[in-house]
Amino acid sequence: MHRILTVIMLVFVLIACKSDPNKQIEEGTIAEGVFHSEEIGWTMEIPKGWEITDLRLTNERTERGMEALVEDNGLAYDSSGLKQLLNFQKDMFHVFQSTTEPFELEYEGEYEDNGKFLRELIFDTYTAQGIKVDSSSSKVTIDKIEFQVFHLKLYGPDGKLFLNQDMYSSLINGLDFGVNLSYINEEDKNEMLEAWMNSKFDK
Repeated sequence: MHRILTVIMLVFVLIACKSDPNKQIEEGTIAEGVFHSEEIGWTMEIPKGWEITDLRLTNERTERGMEALVEDNGLAYDSSGLKQLLNFQKDMFHVFQSTTEPFELEYEGEYEDNGKFLRELIFDTYTAQGIKVDSSSSKVTIDKIEFQVFHLKLYGPDGKLFLNQDMYSSLINGLDFGVNLSYINEEDKNEMLEAWMNSKFDK
């Protein structure tokens, strides 16, 4: 079964390689290996050797993640405002994902409170599925935009690390902008991270 799933994932990657990259995003444009979002004024160069992820696969991943959060915590969630931006990968374990979603502030500090709630929710969801998790939080500034960062290390039943996730979030132009880096090895992580940290934002 594992081999079948691996083949299916690789087929999705090959499909993405041959398709128009602009058909694999819901906001923004890709031209000559550079992504730009008008809504949040974000520009990023896609690292060479990485392929744009097929939109169907991206939506399936997002849907599975949302279902786990909702089912494990009894929450109601409307994802109609969620947009897929730049998503690319080297394989199923080394993935860059980015999204935006409207976020209307009702009180000062609400975005920070919501971020704390989501971090606890994600941690509890993994734990509920029997996954051992180590987590930490930090802040980073990219081209004068401050991001909250949630770092996760996920361990298998044998106690071995099987995935790292770094989740970045910032409120830009009334949109909750999120970027997620998933990786195993440091070399591929550094390729994604260098491209991401060199992002430019319209001021």
